[in-house]
Amino acid sequence: MRSVRDALGGVAELPDGPVGRVVSLVPSLTEALAATRRSALVGATEWCTHPPDLDVPRVRGTKNPDRRAVAALRPELVVCVQEENRELDVRRLRAEGVPVWVGVVESVEDALRVLRTLLDDVLGWGVPGWLAEVEERWAPAPPSARGGGTAGPRPRVAVPIWRDPWMVVGGRTFTDDLLARGGVDNVYGRSEDRYPGVDVADLDGSGADLVLLPDEPYVFTDEDGPEAFARTPTRLVSGRLLTWYGPSMLAAGTLLAEVRAQALAGPAEPAGS
Repeated sequence: MRSVRDALGGVAELPDGPVGRVVSLVPSLTEALAATRRSALVGATEWCTHPPDLDVPRVRGTKNPDRRAVAALRPELVVCVQEENRELDVRRLRAEGVPVWVGVVESVEDALRVLRTLLDDVLGWGVPGWLAEVEERWAPAPPSARGGGTAGPRPRVAVPIWRDPWMVVGGRTFTDDLLARGGVDNVYGRSEDRYPGVDVADLDGSGADLVLLPDEPYVFTDEDGPEAFARTPTRLVSGRLLTWYGPSMLAAGTLLAEVRAQALAGPAEPAGS
């Protein structure tokens, strides 16, 4: 057996050699695990929607996992992250003798470190080709504090994640850092809150060149979201490409290039006008 310590000081006892049975309580890490060694993934949450054809037992949600179902799968490791999962569930799983590893992700750099550490060091699976590609695309540090390696004008965007009440992506988040590195500035990136609540009128008047409306965690659609904005153009986007860390980060680069081009092209007629 070998001992591994996670970012929060928790210790898991794992078998020598590659880990063969993993339960993931994090949708983005589920996708990463499946893309690397699908046969070892024995359980996931109902929110783990990628890959779409993933056929494993489901253990409820990220914040209300069925701990009895998790234990029944006899995992050699349960994978969590601080933002997605509750400390209470981590403690109770460990108290029941289930090994748990917790990552902390608040930036692109954090995400790359968590992915490499988990897949290579903790699970013993090595570094998959898709991760090497993601690292090549996103690893270079931004040249300034608010930076991003993309030269030229930087449009401003806002990213709501909920409505009634409205909440947006703030600073110290993976999404905020991803936007910055993709050449796009987050209007609320300097907020002290990671996901601040805002009034929709203030959001519409925030000075954003474009409001990005993702399909998760709140499912914005053509009929639900754009109509709230009379002054600011909107764009429906994949929430997965803005908030998940893993193979989706390759497509995220393409999305942000499109967002940047659209925002810099000038204002279109707002959907709510």
